[in-house]
Amino acid sequence: MSDRRWLVIKASKALLSSDSQVAPASVLVDRSTGKIVKVVQGQEELQQEDAEVLELSPSQVLFPGLLDAHVHLNEPGRTDWEGFETGTRAAAAGGISTVIDMPLNAIPPTTTVANLDTKLDAAKGQCHVDVGFWGGVIPDNAEDLPGLMERGVRGFKCFLIESGVDEFPCVNEAQVRLAMDKMINSDKVLLFHAEMEGEDDHSHEDVHADARTYASFLNSRPQKLETNAIEMIIRLTREYAQAGKPVKTHIVHLSAANALPSIRAAKKEGLPLTVETCFHYLNFSAEAIEDGATQFKCCPPIREASNRELLWEALLDGTIDYVVSDHSPCTAQLKKLDLGHFGQAWGGIASVQFGLPVLWSEGRNRGVTLQQLVRWLIEKPAERTQLNNKKSKIAEGYDADFCIWRPDAPFDIKVQDVHFKNKVSPYIGHTLYGAVDRTIVRGNTAFDRESAQQFASKPHGESILI
Repeated sequence: MSDRRWLVIKASKALLSSDSQVAPASVLVDRSTGKIVKVVQGQEELQQEDAEVLELSPSQVLFPGLLDAHVHLNEPGRTDWEGFETGTRAAAAGGISTVIDMPLNAIPPTTTVANLDTKLDAAKGQCHVDVGFWGGVIPDNAEDLPGLMERGVRGFKCFLIESGVDEFPCVNEAQVRLAMDKMINSDKVLLFHAEMEGEDDHSHEDVHADARTYASFLNSRPQKLETNAIEMIIRLTREYAQAGKPVKTHIVHLSAANALPSIRAAKKEGLPLTVETCFHYLNFSAEAIEDGATQFKCCPPIREASNRELLWEALLDGTIDYVVSDHSPCTAQLKKLDLGHFGQAWGGIASVQFGLPVLWSEGRNRGVTLQQLVRWLIEKPAERTQLNNKKSKIAEGYDADFCIWRPDAPFDIKVQDVHFKNKVSPYIGHTLYGAVDRTIVRGNTAFDRESAQQFASKPHGESILI
């Protein structure tokens, strides 16, 4: 890890943005500011006295640093699940230079300014990548939202069904309206965990089903829960927009393809609605999940292969805006791996380290381009989190965040190569394409696959507040 002020990166293959082509480029970085000073395309030489020079191999591609907008780092309060140091270390190993931390699973949740300050104090000196923060909407905290917006959270997340942790209860429509009233004409966005029981719905759990079967869990979280919630979200988004009081809304981790027609219609209508899905919904299928394999449990669930294909269609046609990990780890004990009990296991998939190769490994067989990866993994989430003015491309004045990777390089995911805290993930044992070699955060190397220690001895990540 160099202490020189200047860094020159020379790449025979660089993709500066989704609007550009893969071509040679050289980039000059000023580490004292963490910014890109100059970008030269083509074979022209870029010279800077006393600069460290990083020359990429012909097999490596230079990308902007990735942005994962849905990560649970769980600190403070549940650091046996994850923490800022281990979670951001894993992110760096996956080519990610920025993560946005979710408001729940940490104790206290990010639902007040005081709680945000507690989280910021916990993050100091621990982050290998930059970290932004979502605030949370729970019953009775609407008055706390303006203060959190002023402090710089990127927006707010709420649950329309129980979250699984007592300190982050779900909200009803009246409480959603109270939150939306505080966000009118704001650049902030209201995120929804979009599962909700309908008035005529009853328990979907079959008390006679074998809880070790994946089918028992899948049947307990039908697509109707998602479509119920999404119909309400679209209705409220439309109501506020038509009244001249627009509020940006966003559906997190879409799993149910049955909701896609309504989402397409809402977007065609011009409503300020965006949607994300997750790597696991685009990669796995319910039919292939073995009984007792609770490392695959997440909410909403991984659905059938036919559903996966419809999600891919929606991503490719722009109905789904971007893709995230929803990295939601826990201890091995909470995953109930010994029992294989889907009903008792924590619902969450640990995957922040593997998003790029997972999406590329599936996508390369579907004609996905590198430009589309940049759009889905960098530009669109940067736009949604109001970071597109500094973290969405390789350009002068932007943060010097880079992902250096080899799209054609296969690699096996082994337990010893997993950098998040609890080595439980459905991706372990899989072979993927797209090895990440180095991640640079504001000019500083956060991860280097080839170095002895791989990670910076002093983390360079910062908390991102507006």
